[in-house]
Amino acid sequence: MPIKTYRGLIPDGDQIKINLRTNDGKVGYRINKFQVIPEDPAGTTGEITVKIFKEPQTTVTDKIRFDDLSLLGCAYYSGNANPNYPHDAVIIFDSEVFNQDIHITQKDTNDQAKVNYYLELEQVKLNDNETTMATLQSLRSRYESFTPAGPS
Repeated sequence: MPIKTYRGLIPDGDQIKINLRTNDGKVGYRINKFQVIPEDPAGTTGEITVKIFKEPQTTVTDKIRFDDLSLLGCAYYSGNANPNYPHDAVIIFDSEVFNQDIHITQKDTNDQAKVNYYLELEQVKLNDNETTMATLQSLRSRYESFTPAGPS
């Protein structure tokens, strides 16, 4: 199946929505590649967290919780405007297939930097059972986001 690419610039503390939903839900997506870099990499001193969710977020934070069922992927970028310090990035994403809109958030702990993102999604043709399963997973993550978490 084809690859769809998305790219853009996210201000600090912001959230964007990528429209993927179809009327019949028979097209699914899987993250193929996810990359981030600040708008001004050489001039940015900060720790930047970019996350991809299946659900819109009420608050944008730099906290990462892999027990959040709506989290599809995250990127952590750290850099320093001083050239003696290296820049580093860690990117983790799930191979889960989803058929709903996704939401990308960005939070910088220091500079309030704007961050570029690049996202490749592999399109996956879904049969009736897979469509039902992807939709039910989306509903489950929505329900569990409103349910108190267990022990941490």
